[in-house]
Amino acid sequence: MKNQSVKNNIDWISVIIYIFLVSLGWLNIYSSSLSSTDGTYEKQLIFIVLTIPLIFIVLFVDGKFYEKYASIIYSISLLSLLGLFAFGKTIAGQRCWYAIGSFTLQPSEFAKAATALALAKYLSDSQINLKDVNRQIQALAIVFLPVLLILPQPDPGSALIYSIFIIVLFREGLPSWYVWTGFIAVLLFVLTLVLEPEYVILIALLVIVAVYFKSRLVDRNILASGIIFTLITGFILSVDYVFDNIFKQHHRDRFNILLGKTVDLKGVGYNTNQSEIAIGSGGWMGKGFLEGTQTKGGFVPEQHTDYIFTTVGEEWGFLGSFVVIALFVGLFLRVIYLAERQKTKFSRVYGYCVAGILFTHFFVNIAMVIGVFPTIGVPLPFFSYGGSGLWGFTILLFIFLKMDANKVNEW
Repeated sequence: MKNQSVKNNIDWISVIIYIFLVSLGWLNIYSSSLSSTDGTYEKQLIFIVLTIPLIFIVLFVDGKFYEKYASIIYSISLLSLLGLFAFGKTIAGQRCWYAIGSFTLQPSEFAKAATALALAKYLSDSQINLKDVNRQIQALAIVFLPVLLILPQPDPGSALIYSIFIIVLFREGLPSWYVWTGFIAVLLFVLTLVLEPEYVILIALLVIVAVYFKSRLVDRNILASGIIFTLITGFILSVDYVFDNIFKQHHRDRFNILLGKTVDLKGVGYNTNQSEIAIGSGGWMGKGFLEGTQTKGGFVPEQHTDYIFTTVGEEWGFLGSFVVIALFVGLFLRVIYLAERQKTKFSRVYGYCVAGILFTHFFVNIAMVIGVFPTIGVPLPFFSYGGSGLWGFTILLFIFLKMDANKVNEW
């Protein structure tokens, strides 16, 4: 009876979009890896087939299970990330995987769903008020504990995804100054890399003075303005040190190329340059399936993983790229729509986490491929090669679809 309820109440629009995205993803992996001898597209097909029983397991489990055991799932996830430091396998300089024979598993891909569950569980407590500083610290700790374990692997791409949880917290009552502080910090960081620090400090001073005099007389506080200016100045002066001593050389190179301070089309900038050539060569209608010269020539490194969208752009053109983007946007909007109609705060918050995680992956990956964001290794959901990524995104989405199907039993 329960399974019949899921079948009748599951959101089939989301399921159909998911099937289209996974299918199109495999077709592009097939095209980009057809000339390779490592069986990439065969392996991905096996991963896809294995998602079928995985989906049935996720949907078979009672929806309340995910809420009741959210803290335990989150704790297991943290332990799996911690265990990498002792038992993880290093691939391309990153200690992000567990190796079981020839099979590897990346726990950070599953930690996103676990963190979303834990955050939804915490925020669904009737006593939670994010205006309380202690509650803010606790909520932020849930978000940043996985980040602290992921960054040293090092895996800045996966760590970046967790920033979207701040927007979810903001929607649930986190003061807006958290969001503005993060935005201003990023803006000042980039400006300081482009301009001399003294010019950025001058710009900050002029903005603070303008805001001070534009404020109502009763709201003016010269001491607070002075403290803010001092903190901003300290931050600006620390940017060069952080950039030169904390960022790794390849991170510095990628930022310099992105900001136009360095031209390196044969070195660090090779991937981005080749991806732009591949996408641009596709024109309006594309060169046709299996007809991409850049793809077939192997000019774009890692094309079946982080740069899979270049195959879409070259072989399917603007029209095909538009269809893929429209499918993604349709899925995001559908999940947000479903989240808004949930009867419990837990499932609503989790739904927004799902939409946020998928959107951030999509946005950063596309921006990276077209050269408006540094290359940091963020896969495109349901498209990029890899079992861990595919299964992680599938679990993330179908847990929510199970919650949505179960809402008919909620009061």
